[in-house]
Amino acid sequence: MSCELLRYKKHAKKHLHLGVCGSVAAYKSLELMRAFLKCNIHVSVTLTPSAQKFIQPLSFEALGASKVYGQLFSGEMPFDHLEPGHIADAMVIAPASAATLARLAHGMGDEMLACQALAFDGPILIAPAMNPKMWTNPATAANIETLLERGFFMTEPENGIMACKDEGQGRLAAIEKIYYDSLALLTEQDLYGKKILVTLGPTAEKWDAVRVWTNNSTGSMGTALAITAWLRGAEVYAVAGPNTQYIPQDDRIHCFPVQSAMQMYDKCHELWNAMDYGIFTAAVADFKPLPGVAENEETPVFHSVKFKKENHADGFAVRFGANPDILKSIGEIKKPHQKLMGFSAESGSNTDELAQAVKRKLVGKNCDIIVGNFISEAMGAKTNRVYVADKNGIEEAWPTMSKADLSWELLSYLESL
Repeated sequence: MSCELLRYKKHAKKHLHLGVCGSVAAYKSLELMRAFLKCNIHVSVTLTPSAQKFIQPLSFEALGASKVYGQLFSGEMPFDHLEPGHIADAMVIAPASAATLARLAHGMGDEMLACQALAFDGPILIAPAMNPKMWTNPATAANIETLLERGFFMTEPENGIMACKDEGQGRLAAIEKIYYDSLALLTEQDLYGKKILVTLGPTAEKWDAVRVWTNNSTGSMGTALAITAWLRGAEVYAVAGPNTQYIPQDDRIHCFPVQSAMQMYDKCHELWNAMDYGIFTAAVADFKPLPGVAENEETPVFHSVKFKKENHADGFAVRFGANPDILKSIGEIKKPHQKLMGFSAESGSNTDELAQAVKRKLVGKNCDIIVGNFISEAMGAKTNRVYVADKNGIEEAWPTMSKADLSWELLSYLESL
């Protein structure tokens, strides 16, 4: 996996049953299982006979799966095909082969995994992986349509070059996407129907053709809030400054990359009227370099020109102007049914000073909640310690917790107001 996955205490002690089908991508299911186990989710596993040609059950047992089921009529307990339906909260089949999809669509219980799925009345996620021609075959398309109509969930395969060198759609989706789609099966959809705007990351203000004025915000807090809101059923609109965070792409999560504070301002105002909640975590640059005449230049220097070192051996001056206050501007047009959460990142470590800054911004920006934190503890860290104040006069210092768990608590707080 190329990114740090969010893990939530809310999912601890849940039970997922993982089905693995015959595919070159079968080895990736080990990585997926380990991600679940890191959440303290209990994982049991069934491999199809074809899957065991690629990877052995012992690999899953060694990494912590319990239990790993054998095949039908091979001497195991007589009701192993029913057990996942009694104990698991959800089932994930990744990778899902064309053969297994056909079995499920047509009710064929001739293998252990197919029997378990047919006897499972909880949510089932399928993550297909196969040759592009198999994926686009009308029979496969019809089977997928049948399963989706029956309530199955699906993580679509990706486009790319396959092991057989064919190119097209059929590659197993990114483990990150399957992971979050799986967590959604375990998550109460208490924010379903809400539209939530989230800003995240820094802004980057150009001061010549290649250089920018920015900050070291990673966007991790905003990303956690966006993903958590999506997991809980909301439709999320993430306006993101430059960052490397992973956000799953979905028909309920929309990402709008921007660079400058002005671009973020414009996109937020374009979206805001349709939103229920706004959560503004972005570390927006308060000031931006202005185009003008640099020292030793005879003509105006604009952002499209690169400053040459040899022309400015003694340095040069850059003028700055103010950027719009995005949070304040949204607060000024907030309607009674809309809720607004802002963040206040402060230097130092004095909690009393942080509390005063939070209360000033709560009133000055017409927010429902302001969340304050210290820059030294929040930016780039996996955890956060915050001071929270709301419009009803409640103020609380919250203990250090993961950004995933903090995002869960903040969304619940905002929903309760």
